[in-house]
Amino acid sequence: MINASLDYKDKIVSVIGGSSGIGNATAQAFRECGAEVHVTGTRAGTDDYSKDEGSDLEGLHYAQVDAADDVAIAAYRQTFDRLDVLICSQGMVLYKRQEFEPDNFAKVIQVNLNSLMTFAGQFHDLLKKAQGSLIIISSTAAFHATVGNPAYNASKTGAMGLTRTLGKAWAPDGIRVNGIAPGLIATKMTAVTTENPKRREATIRNIPVGRIGDPEDMAGLSLFLASPLASYVVGQTLIADGGLLL
Repeated sequence: MINASLDYKDKIVSVIGGSSGIGNATAQAFRECGAEVHVTGTRAGTDDYSKDEGSDLEGLHYAQVDAADDVAIAAYRQTFDRLDVLICSQGMVLYKRQEFEPDNFAKVIQVNLNSLMTFAGQFHDLLKKAQGSLIIISSTAAFHATVGNPAYNASKTGAMGLTRTLGKAWAPDGIRVNGIAPGLIATKMTAVTTENPKRREATIRNIPVGRIGDPEDMAGLSLFLASPLASYVVGQTLIADGGLLL
């Protein structure tokens, strides 16, 4: 019999980069389904975030963690003795061709790709014990060129490959690793497009469903991937772009 429950009561979830955007919507979705949810962000405390910026930290446990700092990641791991679901939603992008500079390229790769493996490795033991789930948020940029952002593109392509590889490597440990590749989602990171009328209209014309995605659209996919409904899904990155890549 299929277990169609999305009840996460008594489950502990950590959303890296869960202070805003897709990560924040995902964190709140798990909380609404009964989970104890922990999120990380770059700012000192919850008072430094506002709902106007897409942040809702009500009912969430917050910690400041720099995803570029391996020592900080290891310290964050030590605050847990149990974890059922780890969602890696951290990310950054540098516009105006800044990513063509070697230092900037390395910085984006460190946050968007290298830290994924660091977080995954740090929490492997707890996820194995819980027979839990790791979900990596990448991007549809993994499937096409992003001319002005080579580091973002390379990192998201790498994230998809890492998802596939960890999925195969850790399935015998009872850890299901999967990913989500969002298309254009309205967040502060994509405001350069979503808040520019001409760019927004041009983009929407190419999206079959006729709208730009919301963070909540992505949250539902994480609820699914971490649930018994996805018990036979391993190493996959689900594209969620309103049909843009069709």
